[in-house]
Amino acid sequence: MNLTTGMRSVVADANRIVIKVGSSLVTNDGKGLDLTAVRHWSTQISALKQQGREVILVSSGAIAEGMARLGWVQRPTEMHKLQAAAAVGQMGLVHAYEAAFSQYNLRTAQILLTHEDLADRKRYLNARSTLFTLLRLGVVPIVNENDTVSTDEIKVGDNDTLGALVTNLIEADCLIILTDQRGLYDSDPRQNPDAQFISHNQAMNPNLVAMAGGAGSGIGTGGMLTKVLAAQRAAKSGAHTVIASGREDNVLIRLAKGECMGSELQASQPVWSARKQWMADHLRLRGRLTLDAGAVRALSVDGKSLLPIGVKAVEGYFEAGDLVSCLDPEGKECARGLVNYSAAETRLIMGQPSSKITALLGGLSDVELIHRDNLVVLS
Repeated sequence: MNLTTGMRSVVADANRIVIKVGSSLVTNDGKGLDLTAVRHWSTQISALKQQGREVILVSSGAIAEGMARLGWVQRPTEMHKLQAAAAVGQMGLVHAYEAAFSQYNLRTAQILLTHEDLADRKRYLNARSTLFTLLRLGVVPIVNENDTVSTDEIKVGDNDTLGALVTNLIEADCLIILTDQRGLYDSDPRQNPDAQFISHNQAMNPNLVAMAGGAGSGIGTGGMLTKVLAAQRAAKSGAHTVIASGREDNVLIRLAKGECMGSELQASQPVWSARKQWMADHLRLRGRLTLDAGAVRALSVDGKSLLPIGVKAVEGYFEAGDLVSCLDPEGKECARGLVNYSAAETRLIMGQPSSKITALLGGLSDVELIHRDNLVVLS
């Protein structure tokens, strides 16, 4: 399952890097914030900055630090308690990073995001502008999900996914996901002693998802599956991903020097525009349209807009301008885009030629159901 790509890490040529550090690597495996580890990461990132690289750090650990400060042994399941732990822990986490980076005369900035910040086009552009400005100023942004206000409806879900979203947001060259495991195996090495390590592969290889196991830590929320999915999401904007052990000495510096460590999952797709990245990165959609084979071909092969005649079924309740998913006849998502008509209107005009829209709706807003400029093809 490995691809031979030479002995030089993709990180060596990366100018803009997103680094995600898991909870177990900054919190003594959940026993409280590990200040030595925080200084360790700041030292390595400082070295990358001295090389002229732009670095954004996505750091877990707020909830785990809050649990330690509140004296909780087990991670709570109640949303309000998780939010309280995040609020308490974020204070310690940010202070620790600020103190550690100040030793190298580096400024840091706290960036807390929710899915809503990335789902709304205006807020997405604001977040993007802020991050680019901070990078130009030489500041190291410390990004985390805003767990103090996040609910199931607006959560990104885990910091592996958040790292990929930030990678796409700022068009980074590389995403480094640091964990307490060596990387990706073709099966769970804890259960299969013959499991083969995957050092190089294509991020979009569908077999990788089947190989990824469940969560390996009781402290964080992500497992190897979330890391593979994050790599695939990052690959859609042309970014490579390295999944490596944060227990290795100077892992970031060694990767930057070109040493191959961990599992390197390479992007092979062309870089998408920022607008199409935004559409592709939505984690929650307002509705789904099932298309016939002709419509799927028109979108994916011919690059055309979606017309009402190609729609066979409508699910969900959405308004004009909302983002919807397009499914092929087998139910696989093939595209997504900003729809020109509401769900109720779409149900009235689906399967009909555009020439009948006026008669069916009493007026015509657009000939297309989804214009090709507002559509991103996923397969």
